[in-house]
Amino acid sequence: RSKALSDEENAKLFGKCNNPHGHGHNYRAPFCFFLQIDPVSGMVLNLTDLKEYMQEAIMEPLDHKNLDKDVPYFAEVVSTTENVAVFIWENLKKLLPMGTLYKVKVYETDQNVVVYKGEETISE
Repeated sequence: RSKALSDEENAKLFGKCNNPHGHGHNYRAPFCFFLQIDPVSGMVLNLTDLKEYMQEAIMEPLDHKNLDKDVPYFAEVVSTTENVAVFIWENLKKLLPMGTLYKVKVYETDQNVVVYKGEETISE
């Protein structure tokens, strides 16, 4: 729902997802990296570190939240799946080694998927 649109415009644009009181999703968001395997550790990224990054970048700000009311980023940005992907990308990019994040996929449903690669968004 966009604050910039009338009730009628919101209904037309967002359809069943238009609800002035919000609605919920159980998003899934796998992501991909460009990394080299470290010859000493045999890993591309320490999984303990990755879990911490995911907790800080995704779970703490988004899990069990009303995006429009509880997440400051979405106070002025419409909480579409595309913008959720951008939010996750921006948060992960701050934490991961520079140049390693390749893409973020956000599944709103099994049929509605957004792939975000920095400035490039692709609906699948």
